[in-house]
Amino acid sequence: MPRRRELDRGMSTGGSRARLPGTGQPAGAWRPGSVPERLGLAGLGAAGAAVAYQAALGGTGLWLPCPLRLLTGVPCPLCGMTTAATGLASGDLATALAANPFVLLLAGFTLVMAVLMGARALGRVPPPAQWPDSRRRQGYWVTAGLAAASWAFQLHRFGWV
Repeated sequence: MPRRRELDRGMSTGGSRARLPGTGQPAGAWRPGSVPERLGLAGLGAAGAAVAYQAALGGTGLWLPCPLRLLTGVPCPLCGMTTAATGLASGDLATALAANPFVLLLAGFTLVMAVLMGARALGRVPPPAQWPDSRRRQGYWVTAGLAAASWAFQLHRFGWV
């Protein structure tokens, strides 16, 4: 029976590994556990790609068309985000804001999530708690409101409104 308790605590007979407090994960084996963290990782990847693109090509030579705008002529809520991200990566704030001012919200979110994920990886912050349904609904409404505001901006920018 002592062997069973040892295994239940995550130890093996060859030694033990430190565990993150409140989790069953070994220290150093952190991985994103929430949707915001996964979105933060996607944002970090996009920021890295924008910086690499800016450094390698100087922001020219790549044009990623918006599928909705290409097929219908109507801009999507994220139209201009590639231009805004590369403008932000090159330090051209005016270009970034003209293309899509919501890039600053996404950049801020990405920065906050990067700090939070780093703190979680070091064991300084506990793992994310499950959001109640009411908080999740609020998050959906905030996201929908931001997408609608971005779309209104893009429709105005391209002369639809």
